[in-house]
Amino acid sequence: MSVLSASARIIPFPARAPAENPADRQAARLARALAALDAAVTDQRAAIAAWRDSLAALRDSTAGLGTSVARYHASLQALDADVTALNGQARALERWADDVLAGAPG
Repeated sequence: MSVLSASARIIPFPARAPAENPADRQAARLARALAALDAAVTDQRAAIAAWRDSLAALRDSTAGLGTSVARYHASLQALDADVTALNGQARALERWADDVLAGAPG
């Protein structure tokens, strides 16, 4: 046996991991759940920030639209005044033409 013991090498079996304690498994599960929750809250914060930016852009856009509508309204009022004045002049011209035609020898 001395020949075998000099050339043989004994390989030990791998040691088994100690059985996990149920409390350790629950703690690990809780840690994973908390990490997932933290990631979800971080994503939600980013989404809310993007939503607020979108609301700000919408507010600016509607303010610009309000300004444009006010200018358009002012233009329409000026046009209404011009058309009313032209209508008065056209009616006066029509009355003059009727008077001229009524007084013409015929």
